[in-house]
Amino acid sequence: MIDTGKGSDIFWGEIAPCEHMVQIYADNSVLLDSLEGFAGAGIEAGEGVIVIATEMHRNGLESRLRARGVDVDAARARDQYIDLDAADVLPRFMVRGWPDEQLFISTIMSILERARGNGRRVRAFGEMVAILWGRGEQGATVRMEYLWHRLCETETFSLFCAYPRVGFTQHIEASIDVICSAHSRVIAGN
Repeated sequence: MIDTGKGSDIFWGEIAPCEHMVQIYADNSVLLDSLEGFAGAGIEAGEGVIVIATEMHRNGLESRLRARGVDVDAARARDQYIDLDAADVLPRFMVRGWPDEQLFISTIMSILERARGNGRRVRAFGEMVAILWGRGEQGATVRMEYLWHRLCETETFSLFCAYPRVGFTQHIEASIDVICSAHSRVIAGN
């Protein structure tokens, strides 16, 4: 487990291209601290950053990036920062409550291609899995984690996922273990 508290910019600046990380959090500010480090370090390093998140988290992140001195509008204009609503992206590849592999790949690849720009490395954050998990669609969530993981490895980008701890209601520790085992790193979260 990795603590992204003090020195988190150093951690986020050193993530491997195929890293698939997860954070289970109880407090939105803890997630936003991590997300700010992840996205901010990526933009500052000249990488493409994709954020597919809830409106609340996208707005919170944007405020933090601006306070950090990131020119969010310029990064968006050059597709270095692409923020999308997770609830809007999910229906693009879900078929009868299940992620369709080909639709998933084409949807995410089109976003990746934009973020890559002039050969940029890419890092992505996603909450679509947390939305599915929150709806009680555990099988679809695990399937999507698998699809993300495979794409992360073949397309060489780092991926950060996050789940609110409140979404784990039955067999909490066993459920968290299932989600954590689908990732290469677990980030501390409270």
